[in-house]
Parts: sequence; C-alpha cells; structure tokens
Amino acid sequence: MQVWSTPKTRENLGSIEELLIDTPTGGHVRLGDIAEIRVAPTPNVVQRENQSRRIDVLAGVKGRDLGSVSRDVQSALSEIEFPLGYHAEMLGEFNERQQAQDRLVLFGIGSAIGVLLLLGAAFGNWRLAILSFLTLPSALVGGVLAAYAGDGVISLGSLVGFLTVFGIAARNGIMLISHFQYLEDHEGETFGVDLVLRGARERIAPILMTASAAALALVPLVVAGSIPGNEIEHPMAVVILGGLVTSTMLNLFIVPSLYLQFGRRGRRLAQTA
Repeated sequence: MQVWSTPKTRENLGSIEELLIDTPTGGHVRLGDIAEIRVAPTPNVVQRENQSRRIDVLAGVKGRDLGSVSRDVQSALSEIEFPLGYHAEMLGEFNERQQAQDRLVLFGIGSAIGVLLLLGAAFGNWRLAILSFLTLPSALVGGVLAAYAGDGVISLGSLVGFLTVFGIAARNGIMLISHFQYLEDHEGETFGVDLVLRGARERIAPILMTASAAALALVPLVVAGSIPGNEIEHPMAVVILGGLVTSTMLNLFIVPSLYLQFGRRGRRLAQTA
C-alpha cells in the first residue's frame, strides 16, 4: 500500500502518527494507534514470478570457475533456514550451462551409437568394429590430462572437445582399417605384417595432416587463455589439442596391432557368412 500526503504532514514521524484514519462506524482513529510508523528501506520495483515476489541477488565470478562457485553457494544456501513462504533458487548462466551439459551428454550417447554403426558398416565385420570402438576412449586420455593440467575442470567446452576428438579418432580408424582391407582385397597383399606396415605408411601422411591442421588452428585459442569471451572455446581447444596427440598415437600404433591380431579371423568369418 502506498499513501501520499501533503509536504507538511510528511515532515516527521510524529505528524504521520497523528493522521486520522476513517473507521467503518464513521469515527476516526490515529494511525499511530493501529500501525507501527518507522523509516525502512523498500524496493522501488516489486518483481514477481508465478504470482510470488522475487528478489534477485547478482554476483560475478573472478579467479574461479563458475561451477565450483555455484556449488559453494548451493551448499551455503542448504544450511540456511528460510522463513515460511521463502526459498532460494539458483538461476542464471550456471543453470543454463547445466541443462546444456545434460543435453550434450544425451547427444554424445547417440553419437557413440552412430559411430559404432558406421564402424560396422565400413568394416563389414562387427567383431573388428566393436574392438575398434572399445579402443576409442583411449584417444580421450590426452584430452583428460590436458584439461586437468589447465583449469582442472571438465566444463561444457571440454565435453564438446571430447566429442570432437572421439569423432576424429573414429574417422582416422575407419580410414586406416579400410585401407588395410583394400590392399588385401584389391591389390593382392597377403595378410600379415607387411600388409599392415604398408597400409600404415600410406595413411600416416593424411592422419598427421589432419591432426596438424586442427592443432595449428587451435593453438591461438589455447595461448589466449580463458579470457572473457573464450569461456567455452578455450577448454574445448585444450581438450582437442591434448586428445589429438593420443588419438594419433592410437591410430598409428594400437589400431594396426589390433588389425594384425583380429583382422584375419574377422575377415574369414565375414567371407564365410
């Protein structure tokens, strides 16, 4: 309720207490007899949401990541006993980022299933496809180490970087194993060490060029650091740069060894079927 009176009446609390208020019976009563008159701060604008009053408490984060600060605030709020009808909610960028991470995890699961199907279609051999798929997480080791060596936090940008490295490793693995199969099927190479060595030599240049081109494009983002505007790009670049190292080693050393160990048996089963 807001009441506006003459300037003389508003000069002091005593004159306000002497204001006469009409009663339902036609009489009058002093305002000071029915209300407490005091000076108190009050908001100029009353904000409402879902028919409830809302007060925003804003804060900026500097020197720490947003996730850890938000967790500390939530922990502190959980220890506060609010009066009846009052409660606190964490909103803003952190809440939106959490929702985006949840969606990204779901998309990542769908992408992993898609990668497995692509491996099976490319190799024509589900056993070899599953074995190759199970080695792909090792390509992410470099990204994990790079993330913890940097900010030490797995953020939304880091998750995007992991998905990117996963895709690059899968693409290079398909390119390498498909070339092994091509040499055996169309160029008469006998399955064995010579086949794997030749295929690796012929595909090492495209694999290294892919990794080098991506790394050179990401170096400026890594060097710039986590400056304002690079909150997502910087951790993503760090993870991809670290993951490129391990994914390249995976495709040059582990994948050829797996093919040499399981490729012959898997291909015979595929031809028999």
